[in-house]
Amino acid sequence: MAYEMILTETPVPGVGLVRLNRPQALNALNSQITGEIFDALEAFDRDDSIGCMVLTGSDKAFAAGADIKAMSTQTMIEMMTDDFTDWSRLTRLSKPVIAAVSGWALGGGCEMAMTCDMIVASETAKFGQPEITIGIIPGAGGTQRLTRAVGKALAMEIALGNRNLTAQEALGAGLVNRVYPVESYLQEAINLAAKIAGMPQVAVRLIKDAINKAHELSLKEGLDYEKRNFYIAFGTEDKTEGMTAFVEKRPPQWKNR
Repeated sequence: MAYEMILTETPVPGVGLVRLNRPQALNALNSQITGEIFDALEAFDRDDSIGCMVLTGSDKAFAAGADIKAMSTQTMIEMMTDDFTDWSRLTRLSKPVIAAVSGWALGGGCEMAMTCDMIVASETAKFGQPEITIGIIPGAGGTQRLTRAVGKALAMEIALGNRNLTAQEALGAGLVNRVYPVESYLQEAINLAAKIAGMPQVAVRLIKDAINKAHELSLKEGLDYEKRNFYIAFGTEDKTEGMTAFVEKRPPQWKNR
């Protein structure tokens, strides 16, 4: 498929890379670029040769926010009927997605990164939710995912006080997984994705599914859901291969089924 605002590639076997490519607008998000992002990620999700995806922008900006010029003339009804901040398609992907973030990740950019499963950041990354400065509020997870990641007090300061987090602050707050120099953050994200892609893929999907449920269910319900996925894993060929290889003291040969 031809895209206008993103680039796609497979930098190493098993890893699908989607790069936002709207440099003149610091990768600002609108309905076209988000639609292309989801189309590309869904295509990788359906590809049996891909085990993990990486979503990135440029060294200067992952995404500096939503396209305010495009939103400035939209009414409440228009936003409700054509809401490009509805990113449920991203949450339905079965394979893990790692956000590789450098430079600005503000507003929708921060929310897009948080919707991914992990975040690898460069030392120049800055995260924030500045919607209050234009008279609105975060609308794609900035009050919900951010609070779950960093806690109520810090989320309040970020969203109400327009505080940006540096990469190291985001690491300390639990928002990102790792921080690397700008020269290597993307390659490190790809390395992590390749490591995950080399794991038994049915188990990868079951683990991602169960961890995401932890935000939605009570502890009792979550433990029951985890147990269900645990039992499902025992019906796979990879369970047999993994345990046999462990007993025989040899590397497993995953079949991903």
